Amino acid sequence: MEKYQHTIKHPVTLEGIGLHTGVNTTMTFKPAPPDYGIRFQRVDLPEKPEVPALADYVVEVARGTTIQFGEAKVYTTEHILAALVGLQIDNVIIELNNIEPPICDGSAKHFVDVLLQAGIEQQQALRDYLVVDETIRYVDEKDGVDIVALPTDDYRLTVMIDYSNPALGSQHTGLFNLEKEFIEEFSSARTFCFLHEVEHLYERGLIQGGNLNNAIVIVDRELPRKDIDRITKKLGIRDAIVMDKGGTLNNKQLHYKNEPARHKLLDLMGDLALIGAPLKAQILAARPGHASNVEFAKKVRKKYLQHKLVKKYQLEGKQGTVFDVSALQRILPHRFPFLLVDKIIEFKLDEKIVGVKNVTMNEWFFEGHFPGKPVMPGVLIIEAMAQTGGVLLLNGVENPDGKLAMFTSINNAKFRRPVVPGDTLVMEVTMQNRRARMAQMNAKAFVEGVLAAEADLSAAIVDRTTLPGSSNPQ
Repeated sequence: MEKYQHTIKHPVTLEGIGLHTGVNTTMTFKPAPPDYGIRFQRVDLPEKPEVPALADYVVEVARGTTIQFGEAKVYTTEHILAALVGLQIDNVIIELNNIEPPICDGSAKHFVDVLLQAGIEQQQALRDYLVVDETIRYVDEKDGVDIVALPTDDYRLTVMIDYSNPALGSQHTGLFNLEKEFIEEFSSARTFCFLHEVEHLYERGLIQGGNLNNAIVIVDRELPRKDIDRITKKLGIRDAIVMDKGGTLNNKQLHYKNEPARHKLLDLMGDLALIGAPLKAQILAARPGHASNVEFAKKVRKKYLQHKLVKKYQLEGKQGTVFDVSALQRILPHRFPFLLVDKIIEFKLDEKIVGVKNVTMNEWFFEGHFPGKPVMPGVLIIEAMAQTGGVLLLNGVENPDGKLAMFTSINNAKFRRPVVPGDTLVMEVTMQNRRARMAQMNAKAFVEGVLAAEADLSAAIVDRTTLPGSSNPQ
């Protein structure tokens, strides 16, 4: 796999209709600088807004992956993204003069061809791989979906589909070498649907641009001639011939015997591009679809953002430590004598954090609380838990260096046992609810596994510059 980031050498354009909306669109791929990522730009809208190709911006997954930022929306992004992943292109601007890119023939092949025509250029920046180092799994028992990412120093995909439909049956496929297999074995796999779905999809406002030049229709039932004529008229097909069950409408020839499975792998590749980083992982997917792909991508993206945060603040790897005290001073504004967390030993982005405070006799507050009977003040235990929670508010999306967590309420505070010199305070904080600038957390502090204190904390996330007399601590 490539070591350095890549873009294209020259702009390249293609035109066509969108599969679901039926709109006619002109699309232009343009070079982009290092670390720019993949962004769609709606040049037909005022201000020409951009939509980053990230899972954070997915708004619809009905037979395609739609992303939106503000008023700018882009339908059916997955085939374009698969082409970029397959060619290992990291940075590109995709200009569109309408809401949906061309579907072309229903595969990624046309996009691959024009990108190769534009030429691929190596950039000086290194690729920031997400190296999966532990099993990541997504399961949807209702739909029988199971997607797993396993550690490997490569990029591999294996897909199995089973629609419980005898017209298609079960199929599987696998991509094990991106450079050697993607273009020839997967880029030309076309989108498909079943004959019984066509009318329903059309009535839902989908496949308005669908026809037999950009989709495969699998015949899974016998229909009277009048029904065939009605359906094929909607698809703009003349003189339709319907084969027996298990065939394709108008006897359309498949590129591969397992072309549906290969297309599902292509869709998965495109949806996983929404993680926002190239992957080194073995992906095993049973019965994937856009909804499950995106949920899995969100889960993996969270790991990626967590990885970036840890790498940003923790400059030296330490066994059993996520953030040491030096890293904490880069994250939190607190300083002596009010930094009450020594290290973070567990960190799950937007979910849970575990911090440690080693309580010694040298603590400044023991001098007066209480002479001859040193006890850590309950308010400072709350403060230590709050500081731990402040680290949990890092999310990798906003600029954390310019933010402060201002606690707005403390509820249900209880103190179960005194904390004294020699104790190690282990603080577990879990996220209960988070919105853009508000968070609610539950915090517990333990000593030797025994609950010492607990509280429900609420915080507002504010810009440091909005506070009177504020300045960033050094």
